[in-house]
Amino acid sequence: MKGETLFNQYPTVSHIWDEMKCSEGIRKQYNSIYEAGRILNLNDLEQKHKLAGELFMSQGITFTVYSENEGIERIFPFDIIPRIITGSEWDHIERGIKQRLTALNLFLKDIYNDQQIVKDEIIPADLIASCPHFTREVFGIQVPFDIYVHIAGIDLIRGDDGTFYILEDNLRTPSGVSYMMENREVTKRIFPNLLAESNVRMINNYPLILHDNLTSLAPRQIENPTVVLLTPGIYNSAYFEHTFLARQMGIQLVEGRDLLVDDHKVYMKTTAGLRQVDVIYRRIDDEYLDPLVFRPDSALGVPGLISAYRKGNVAIINALGNGVADDKAVYAYVPAMIKYYLNEEVILPNIPTYHMNNDEEREHVFANMHKMVIKETNQSGGYGMVMGNSASDEMIAKAKENILANPRSFIAQPIIQLSTVPCLIDGKLQPRHVDLRPYALCGPNGIQIVPGGLTRVALREGSLVVNSSQGGGSKDTWVIDMPTA
Repeated sequence: MKGETLFNQYPTVSHIWDEMKCSEGIRKQYNSIYEAGRILNLNDLEQKHKLAGELFMSQGITFTVYSENEGIERIFPFDIIPRIITGSEWDHIERGIKQRLTALNLFLKDIYNDQQIVKDEIIPADLIASCPHFTREVFGIQVPFDIYVHIAGIDLIRGDDGTFYILEDNLRTPSGVSYMMENREVTKRIFPNLLAESNVRMINNYPLILHDNLTSLAPRQIENPTVVLLTPGIYNSAYFEHTFLARQMGIQLVEGRDLLVDDHKVYMKTTAGLRQVDVIYRRIDDEYLDPLVFRPDSALGVPGLISAYRKGNVAIINALGNGVADDKAVYAYVPAMIKYYLNEEVILPNIPTYHMNNDEEREHVFANMHKMVIKETNQSGGYGMVMGNSASDEMIAKAKENILANPRSFIAQPIIQLSTVPCLIDGKLQPRHVDLRPYALCGPNGIQIVPGGLTRVALREGSLVVNSSQGGGSKDTWVIDMPTA
């Protein structure tokens, strides 16, 4: 089958926004892909798809699925047809994310110091007090430059009218940026000339920006501060990413046992003796970081680390306690934060969110369960989620039971049909739902966002769950500057 036929036969659904095709035909930003596809046949495309899989396998680009017994390492599925966003759309996304992160940083500073937003009754005090990730142990700690969120992965979706919505904020240890970068490298191999010909904005400076930000946060004013990436170890689901980023930045990858604290300073053990550490980019959750303060059974952390942090002798990236700001129940208040701290109208809207500890909202949700997605407020990776439109009566009854037992731990949102993109599946281009995770880096010189991010794909037909742990895959994300004429 010729590529032209593949593209022309690509089906869309009337009430779902498709990123490539509208009622008038192929969208302008996809013209270069369409023209390239016309001269290829199905066999060419399938060969490129096979090559992409081989490249991922040879690079060791895998993730871990803990719930499966047949083998925990799995290649991250990659679809070769890129997801394309116009420059003007991206500029709107970028402004919205910068606005949101500015407000969230101010919120975190406030909530761990004066708590003025609670005193002014913008956010209920009991919502913060009941948040399991509100970390009282770090209350009052002064962080460098008042930056709490240094690395953010902000998840967006596009609704049926083309509007971008914020789905959730990942402000603790967001993952996936290595897949974004490797997706681009694989695309360069399988479509070597297409990126340059299409005016695609580049993303390869992410490790450089990240490294510059990390070194700029060092407490000691020295020329070459010591920066390390702290990993839980080889069995962590994102270990590939930890090694990838440490290698790209030229910094040491360490585990807790490689560090020690002496006189409120952190040191790394080396063959030449102890070396003081200035900045820790940690990929370990808060509760495992210091067994003297949090979980005493943690073998992953560093005893005494929080004392060094409180004294200002080491910077920890991201800051501890950020989970209070990406709690799914607190998410509903981010537009109010933007108004409160910045006195601005929201650029990127939230999805309407219902709190299950509000009787009226809970009754509305229970009456419309088939139209709702139920989420646990502190789960991630697609776990703990119930899609009302596909759940059995038994699942819905169980969800209601769980909500009534612990309403604070759940929210509900109306099901939004995520936009679709073409994917090469079973010898045809088929529409699959996607979201988008751009990666933002916050440093002393402001917020920088590499253009694109990680597009995650729900590869199962009809599924709205894009998480890799739930059978999702990914695509290269192109931001294209369109000709003005």
